[in-house]
Amino acid sequence: QVQLVESAGGLVQAGGSLRLSCAASGLTFISYDMGWFRQAPGKEREFVAAIKWSGGATKYADSVKGRFTISRDNAKNNVYLQMNRLKPEDTASYYCTARRGSYVSIQGDDYDYWGQGTQVTVSS
Repeated sequence: QVQLVESAGGLVQAGGSLRLSCAASGLTFISYDMGWFRQAPGKEREFVAAIKWSGGATKYADSVKGRFTISRDNAKNNVYLQMNRLKPEDTASYYCTARRGSYVSIQGDDYDYWGQGTQVTVSS
């Protein structure tokens, strides 16, 4: 049984930082590209960042480029999202995802497994 478990999010002031982690189990982690998506109330789910199984390639949404960094530790089966210079518009539920594919995808429908999500709230 595949499980993706995100760390607790939290409440942070604008300009602050937060690091999310996601622990994967029940899959061969090194075979999967990993991603983060988010969804704010009343809005569609959107891509945030993704990383290739090897860590050799990453993709970011334009809205987070230069502020967020995705990384992974294949020895620990973890993927991370370091979020800096947070803005109120980053407030959303953040979801960890896993995909077995030949390229790093930014499409949510391409991902095979999803975590339960964790809430990040950025106050102004």
